Amino acid sequence: MATDPRLARLDPRRIATPTQPPPPPPPAQADQKPLGGYDGAEDGDGIAASQNEEGGFKLKFCTVCASNQNRSMEAHLRLSLASYPVLSFGTGSLVRLPGPSITQPNVYPFNSTSYSTMYQELSQKDPRLYRANGILSMLERNLSVKWGPERWQDWPIGKPRLDQQREDKGSKGAEGGVVDVVITCEERCWDAVVDNLLERGSPLNRPVHVINVDIKDNHEEALVGGKGILDLADSLNKAANEERRSGNGNGNGFDERVPELLAEWQERWPQLPALWTLGWF
Repeated sequence: MATDPRLARLDPRRIATPTQPPPPPPPAQADQKPLGGYDGAEDGDGIAASQNEEGGFKLKFCTVCASNQNRSMEAHLRLSLASYPVLSFGTGSLVRLPGPSITQPNVYPFNSTSYSTMYQELSQKDPRLYRANGILSMLERNLSVKWGPERWQDWPIGKPRLDQQREDKGSKGAEGGVVDVVITCEERCWDAVVDNLLERGSPLNRPVHVINVDIKDNHEEALVGGKGILDLADSLNKAANEERRSGNGNGNGFDERVPELLAEWQERWPQLPALWTLGWF
């Protein structure tokens, strides 16, 4: 199921027939921008339509790591600041943060514990320790992005996220509860996402690209990984826009280009090993 993008073959690209300009008069139609659907709706090419503040098309993304704390949240922040609709999740059974020793982690449940609660608790426990190891700084960033960590396996895909807080970064455009691309930050998280999609049975019959960008779980590597994921998102979104403008109409052009785009990205970011597969919601 997995595909190594570095082994991807270069398929000849489709050449779109140039669209004839509209008859005069009104010249304003020549500047008309392509329209997307409502939030969470699909347009004609099967890609979830979203418009940023400038009216341009944006793919919807989801970032995933083990605890929805470090790597997925750094990528979530970077994508949201670039005006991409984005969600983020963890795949672990519980949220685990480093404690005073390797055998004494701080453990919290998903979906019900806010980043603010974690921050306050650890600040009271040992502010010097958790400031020195970067946990408090990480939580400060996280609570500025969204309310708290969510678990992938508990996500009701396709259900509108009407209760999502308005201040969550990246929430605009992601209210429909579906995404076009899932980016995991560790191979075991990629395995968990792919296995879970198979278990769900594809009730929406909707394709989703599942990409793993392998990032070491520390603050420095998370920063590098976030930059790499944003670069990948820009490449994918540019290709999606090209396919929309080409008028292919079935979305297959973008889907077929993803392995090639990922191979090109891998050459720019060789320190971030990648995997890809096409899954179904």
